Amino acid sequence: MAEDLRETVAAAAEDGIRCGIVAVFLAGVRRRKPGAVANAVLALAGTYLPRVIERYGDVTLRPWQRVYASAAMVTHAVGMLGPYDDTWWWDHLTHTHSATLLGGVVHAASRRRDTDPAPRVVGVVMGVGVVWEALESAIHAVARRLGVEPILVTYGKRDTFLDLCFDFVGACLVVLLGDRLLGNTFERD
Repeated sequence: MAEDLRETVAAAAEDGIRCGIVAVFLAGVRRRKPGAVANAVLALAGTYLPRVIERYGDVTLRPWQRVYASAAMVTHAVGMLGPYDDTWWWDHLTHTHSATLLGGVVHAASRRRDTDPAPRVVGVVMGVGVVWEALESAIHAVARRLGVEPILVTYGKRDTFLDLCFDFVGACLVVLLGDRLLGNTFERD
């Protein structure tokens, strides 16, 4: 009974998150913010990834894990409407959150292969973080050259450094808490 309630609450939360992302999409269209529109579309698709992973990945996620993953999507989408510019900690939150998601996948995959996840989690999260920052800079440079609004914004070297620091924080959280919080993703019956 308690598990059914958890599933019901999680499904309602996921639906609410998706509605929030649709609202971001509509606000982006209304405000003519292509970055918000593009991020909302990708974020909405991202909210379905946990179910896809469950279906094809031979894993059952806990309800809170699906909601946690979807929450990352909405924080990124909402950020494009202003919080990335107006709220000093928003970017730190989203980088840490995303890093824990990526790190969690790497952690589970490593444990399923009976390998130590710590170096892989840190290596993959930091490697993807560097690639992301380079992509962000390239998209911004191309958009500026074309005279259009970029779908991703970079704020300079200090911002890039801080983004990578918070990616590292997320990776460390997974290394410290991964076995306790993600055991269901790699333990086999």
